[in-house]
Amino acid sequence: MLKTRVITALLLLAVLLPTLFLLPTFYLGAFFLVAMIIASWEWSRMIAPGAKWAAWLYAVFCLVIILFLLGMKAVSWQFSVLMMAALFWLFVAPFILAKGMNLPFEKWKPFYSIIGLIILPATWFALVFLRELGLIFLLSSITLVWVADIGAYFIGKAFGKHKLAVNISPGKSIEGALGGLVLCYLYALLCVLYLPLGDTLFGAWAIRFGWVPMFLMVTVLVALSVFGDLFESQLKRLAGVKDSSHLLPGHGGVLDRVDALLPTMPIAALLAGLV
Repeated sequence: MLKTRVITALLLLAVLLPTLFLLPTFYLGAFFLVAMIIASWEWSRMIAPGAKWAAWLYAVFCLVIILFLLGMKAVSWQFSVLMMAALFWLFVAPFILAKGMNLPFEKWKPFYSIIGLIILPATWFALVFLRELGLIFLLSSITLVWVADIGAYFIGKAFGKHKLAVNISPGKSIEGALGGLVLCYLYALLCVLYLPLGDTLFGAWAIRFGWVPMFLMVTVLVALSVFGDLFESQLKRLAGVKDSSHLLPGHGGVLDRVDALLPTMPIAALLAGLV
Protein backbone atom coordinates (compact mmCIF):
# COMPACT_ATOMS: atom_id res chain seq x y z
CA MET A 1 0.00 0.00 0.00
CA LEU A 2 2.76 2.45 0.96
CA LYS A 3 4.71 1.59 -2.20
CA THR A 4 1.63 2.28 -4.32
CA ARG A 5 1.06 5.63 -2.59
CA VAL A 6 4.67 6.67 -3.15
CA ILE A 7 4.63 5.70 -6.84
CA THR A 8 1.38 7.60 -7.43
CA ALA A 9 2.73 10.64 -5.58
CA LEU A 10 5.93 10.63 -7.64
CA LEU A 11 3.96 10.43 -10.90
CA LEU A 12 1.79 13.36 -9.83
CA LEU A 13 4.86 15.38 -8.91
CA ALA A 14 6.42 14.53 -12.28
CA VAL A 15 3.45 16.29 -13.89
CA LEU A 16 2.91 19.07 -11.37
CA LEU A 17 6.46 20.33 -10.84
CA PRO A 18 7.29 21.05 -14.52
CA THR A 19 3.84 22.65 -14.86
CA LEU A 20 4.58 24.88 -11.88
CA PHE A 21 8.12 25.94 -12.68
CA LEU A 22 8.72 25.49 -16.41
CA LEU A 23 5.48 26.19 -18.25
CA PRO A 24 3.43 29.39 -18.63
CA THR A 25 0.70 30.08 -16.07
CA PHE A 26 -1.99 28.93 -18.52
CA TYR A 27 -0.90 25.31 -18.17
CA LEU A 28 -1.13 25.41 -14.38
CA GLY A 29 -4.65 26.77 -14.70
CA ALA A 30 -5.44 23.90 -17.08
CA PHE A 31 -3.97 21.40 -14.60
CA PHE A 32 -6.13 22.79 -11.80
CA LEU A 33 -9.14 22.79 -14.12
CA VAL A 34 -8.73 19.10 -14.91
CA ALA A 35 -8.39 18.36 -11.19
CA MET A 36 -11.58 20.27 -10.35
CA ILE A 37 -13.56 18.63 -13.14
CA ILE A 38 -12.49 15.18 -11.96
CA ALA A 39 -13.36 16.20 -8.39
CA SER A 40 -16.82 17.30 -9.56
CA TRP A 41 -17.31 13.92 -11.27
CA GLU A 42 -16.37 12.18 -8.02
CA TRP A 43 -18.66 14.51 -6.06
CA SER A 44 -21.65 13.55 -8.22
CA ARG A 45 -20.84 9.82 -8.03
CA MET A 46 -20.96 9.98 -4.24
CA ILE A 47 -24.30 11.79 -4.24
CA ALA A 48 -25.89 9.48 -6.82
CA PRO A 49 -23.71 6.36 -7.21
CA GLY A 50 -26.16 4.61 -9.52
CA ALA A 51 -26.53 7.46 -12.00
CA LYS A 52 -23.31 7.12 -13.97
CA TRP A 53 -24.27 9.44 -16.82
CA ALA A 54 -25.38 12.07 -14.32
CA ALA A 55 -21.82 12.23 -12.96
CA TRP A 56 -20.44 13.05 -16.41
CA LEU A 57 -23.15 15.68 -16.96
CA TYR A 58 -22.38 17.16 -13.56
CA ALA A 59 -18.69 17.44 -14.45
CA VAL A 60 -19.57 19.08 -17.77
CA PHE A 61 -21.90 21.50 -15.99
CA CYS A 62 -19.11 22.44 -13.56
CA LEU A 63 -16.81 23.08 -16.52
CA VAL A 64 -19.47 25.21 -18.23
CA ILE A 65 -19.87 27.33 -15.09
CA ILE A 66 -16.12 28.00 -14.93
CA LEU A 67 -15.81 28.76 -18.63
CA PHE A 68 -18.91 30.97 -18.55
CA LEU A 69 -17.54 33.05 -15.67
CA LEU A 70 -14.19 33.29 -17.46
CA GLY A 71 -15.84 34.28 -20.73
CA MET A 72 -17.90 37.01 -19.06
CA LYS A 73 -14.66 38.58 -17.78
CA ALA A 74 -16.66 40.02 -14.90
CA VAL A 75 -14.48 40.03 -11.81
CA SER A 76 -17.52 40.85 -9.67
CA TRP A 77 -19.18 37.56 -10.71
CA GLN A 78 -16.07 35.56 -9.87
CA PHE A 79 -15.83 37.42 -6.57
CA SER A 80 -19.47 36.51 -5.88
CA VAL A 81 -18.69 32.80 -6.33
CA LEU A 82 -15.79 33.12 -3.87
CA MET A 83 -18.06 34.93 -1.41
CA MET A 84 -20.79 32.29 -1.66
CA ALA A 85 -18.21 29.56 -1.04
CA ALA A 86 -16.78 31.50 1.92
CA LEU A 87 -20.23 32.02 3.47
CA PHE A 88 -20.97 28.33 3.10
CA TRP A 89 -17.76 27.20 4.79
CA LEU A 90 -17.98 29.77 7.58
CA PHE A 91 -21.66 29.50 8.47
CA VAL A 92 -23.32 26.46 6.87
CA ALA A 93 -20.62 23.76 6.94
CA PRO A 94 -20.21 23.89 10.76
CA PHE A 95 -23.97 23.33 11.11
CA ILE A 96 -23.84 20.32 8.75
CA LEU A 97 -20.82 18.85 10.55
CA ALA A 98 -22.60 19.27 13.89
CA LYS A 99 -25.30 16.92 12.58
CA GLY A 100 -22.72 14.14 12.34
CA MET A 101 -24.23 11.00 10.86
CA ASN A 102 -27.79 12.05 11.76
CA LEU A 103 -28.23 13.91 8.49
CA PRO A 104 -31.08 12.59 6.27
CA PHE A 105 -28.85 12.09 3.25
CA GLU A 106 -31.60 11.45 0.69
CA LYS A 107 -33.28 14.76 1.52
CA TRP A 108 -29.97 16.63 1.42
CA LYS A 109 -28.83 15.33 -1.98
CA PRO A 110 -30.23 18.32 -3.93
CA PHE A 111 -28.38 20.65 -1.55
CA TYR A 112 -25.11 18.77 -2.02
CA SER A 113 -25.61 18.90 -5.80
CA ILE A 114 -25.99 22.69 -5.75
CA ILE A 115 -23.24 23.45 -3.26
CA GLY A 116 -20.74 21.35 -5.23
CA LEU A 117 -21.29 23.63 -8.24
CA ILE A 118 -20.30 26.58 -6.06
CA ILE A 119 -17.37 25.37 -3.98
CA LEU A 120 -15.55 23.50 -6.77
CA PRO A 121 -15.52 26.41 -9.29
CA ALA A 122 -14.69 28.77 -6.41
CA THR A 123 -11.63 26.68 -5.54
CA TRP A 124 -10.41 26.83 -9.13
CA PHE A 125 -10.80 30.62 -9.33
CA ALA A 126 -9.06 30.99 -5.97
CA LEU A 127 -6.06 28.90 -7.07
CA VAL A 128 -5.73 30.86 -10.30
CA PHE A 129 -6.02 34.19 -8.49
CA LEU A 130 -3.37 33.21 -5.93
CA ARG A 131 -1.07 32.15 -8.78
CA GLU A 132 -1.52 35.56 -10.39
CA LEU A 133 -0.20 37.08 -7.17
CA GLY A 134 2.94 34.96 -7.53
CA LEU A 135 4.12 31.38 -7.52
CA ILE A 136 5.45 31.68 -3.96
CA PHE A 137 2.15 33.24 -2.88
CA LEU A 138 0.26 30.23 -4.21
CA LEU A 139 2.66 27.57 -2.92
CA SER A 140 2.98 29.10 0.55
CA SER A 141 -0.82 29.19 0.88
CA ILE A 142 -1.22 25.56 -0.20
CA THR A 143 1.69 24.48 1.99
CA LEU A 144 -0.12 25.80 5.07
CA VAL A 145 -2.80 23.15 4.47
CA TRP A 146 -0.18 20.44 4.01
CA VAL A 147 1.62 21.46 7.21
CA ALA A 148 -1.67 21.36 9.14
CA ASP A 149 -2.51 17.93 7.74
CA ILE A 150 0.93 16.40 8.28
CA GLY A 151 1.26 17.91 11.75
CA ALA A 152 -2.18 16.68 12.78
CA TYR A 153 -1.39 13.17 11.53
CA PHE A 154 1.94 12.68 13.29
CA ILE A 155 1.12 14.56 16.49
CA GLY A 156 -2.25 12.81 16.65
CA LYS A 157 -0.52 9.44 16.26
CA ALA A 158 1.90 10.25 19.07
CA PHE A 159 -0.33 12.09 21.56
CA GLY A 160 -3.92 11.86 20.37
CA LYS A 161 -6.35 10.74 23.09
CA HIS A 162 -9.48 12.83 22.58
CA LYS A 163 -11.42 12.29 19.36
CA LEU A 164 -12.23 15.34 17.28
CA ALA A 165 -15.26 13.91 15.46
CA VAL A 166 -15.53 10.24 16.30
CA ASN A 167 -18.62 9.55 14.18
CA ILE A 168 -17.23 11.27 11.08
CA SER A 169 -13.51 10.59 11.18
CA PRO A 170 -12.41 8.37 14.09
CA GLY A 171 -8.72 8.79 13.30
CA LYS A 172 -8.64 12.53 14.00
CA SER A 173 -7.91 13.84 17.47
CA ILE A 174 -8.11 17.22 19.19
CA GLU A 175 -4.43 16.94 20.11
CA GLY A 176 -3.53 16.33 16.47
CA ALA A 177 -5.54 19.33 15.28
CA LEU A 178 -3.95 21.60 17.90
CA GLY A 179 -0.49 20.24 17.09
CA GLY A 180 -1.05 20.96 13.41
CA LEU A 181 -2.15 24.49 14.31
CA VAL A 182 1.01 25.13 16.35
CA LEU A 183 3.17 23.90 13.47
CA CYS A 184 1.28 26.23 11.14
CA TYR A 185 2.01 29.16 13.47
CA LEU A 186 5.69 28.27 13.22
CA TYR A 187 5.45 27.87 9.45
CA ALA A 188 3.75 31.26 9.02
CA LEU A 189 6.38 32.88 11.26
CA LEU A 190 9.19 31.42 9.14
CA CYS A 191 7.48 32.67 5.98
CA VAL A 192 7.32 36.21 7.39
CA LEU A 193 10.92 36.15 8.61
CA TYR A 194 12.66 34.51 5.66
CA LEU A 195 10.56 35.24 2.56
CA PRO A 196 9.91 38.66 0.99
CA LEU A 197 7.01 40.12 2.94
CA GLY A 198 4.83 40.79 -0.07
CA ASP A 199 5.35 37.32 -1.52
CA THR A 200 3.17 35.43 0.97
CA LEU A 201 -0.26 35.93 2.46
CA PHE A 202 1.28 35.81 5.94
CA GLY A 203 3.85 38.50 5.21
CA ALA A 204 1.29 40.73 3.52
CA TRP A 205 -1.04 40.46 6.51
CA ALA A 206 1.76 41.02 9.02
CA ILE A 207 2.70 44.25 7.22
CA ARG A 208 -0.84 45.53 6.78
CA PHE A 209 -2.55 44.44 9.99
CA GLY A 210 0.14 43.26 12.41
CA TRP A 211 1.20 39.99 14.00
CA VAL A 212 -1.92 39.21 16.04
CA PRO A 213 -4.35 39.49 13.09
CA MET A 214 -1.93 37.43 11.00
CA PHE A 215 -1.92 34.58 13.52
CA LEU A 216 -5.71 34.85 13.86
CA MET A 217 -5.93 34.48 10.08
CA VAL A 218 -3.73 31.36 10.24
CA THR A 219 -6.03 29.97 12.95
CA VAL A 220 -9.08 30.48 10.75
CA LEU A 221 -7.44 28.90 7.69
CA VAL A 222 -6.25 25.86 9.65
CA ALA A 223 -9.71 25.41 11.19
CA LEU A 224 -11.21 25.60 7.70
CA SER A 225 -8.80 22.98 6.40
CA VAL A 226 -10.07 20.66 9.13
CA PHE A 227 -13.66 21.53 8.15
CA GLY A 228 -12.93 20.60 4.55
CA ASP A 229 -11.43 17.27 5.51
CA LEU A 230 -14.28 16.43 7.89
CA PHE A 231 -16.93 17.60 5.43
CA GLU A 232 -15.72 15.21 2.75
CA SER A 233 -15.36 12.39 5.31
CA GLN A 234 -18.94 13.00 6.42
CA LEU A 235 -20.18 12.97 2.81
CA LYS A 236 -18.35 9.70 2.11
CA ARG A 237 -19.78 8.04 5.23
CA LEU A 238 -23.28 9.22 4.39
CA ALA A 239 -22.83 7.89 0.85
CA GLY A 240 -21.38 4.62 2.14
CA VAL A 241 -18.04 4.81 0.31
CA LYS A 242 -14.47 4.69 1.55
CA ASP A 243 -12.87 6.87 -1.14
CA SER A 244 -14.27 9.40 -3.59
CA SER A 245 -12.92 7.20 -6.41
CA HIS A 246 -9.98 4.91 -7.23
CA LEU A 247 -8.32 7.14 -9.82
CA LEU A 248 -5.20 7.66 -7.68
CA PRO A 249 -3.96 4.23 -6.52
CA GLY A 250 -3.13 4.30 -2.84
CA HIS A 251 -4.70 7.74 -2.39
CA GLY A 252 -8.31 7.28 -3.40
CA GLY A 253 -9.66 10.04 -5.61
CA VAL A 254 -8.77 13.60 -6.49
CA LEU A 255 -11.41 14.86 -4.06
CA ASP A 256 -9.68 12.93 -1.27
CA ARG A 257 -6.49 14.90 -1.99
CA VAL A 258 -8.01 18.37 -2.33
CA ASP A 259 -10.75 18.26 0.32
CA ALA A 260 -8.85 20.52 2.75
CA LEU A 261 -8.16 23.01 -0.06
CA LEU A 262 -11.85 23.49 -0.89
CA PRO A 263 -12.55 25.86 2.02
CA THR A 264 -9.08 27.32 2.53
CA MET A 265 -8.24 28.49 -0.98
CA PRO A 266 -11.35 30.62 -1.66
CA ILE A 267 -11.05 32.31 1.74
CA ALA A 268 -7.27 32.74 1.34
CA ALA A 269 -7.96 34.45 -2.01
CA LEU A 270 -10.49 36.79 -0.37
CA LEU A 271 -8.07 37.54 2.46
CA ALA A 272 -5.34 38.26 -0.08
CA GLY A 273 -7.72 40.67 -1.79
CA LEU A 274 -7.90 42.69 1.42
CA VAL A 275 -4.21 43.53 1.18
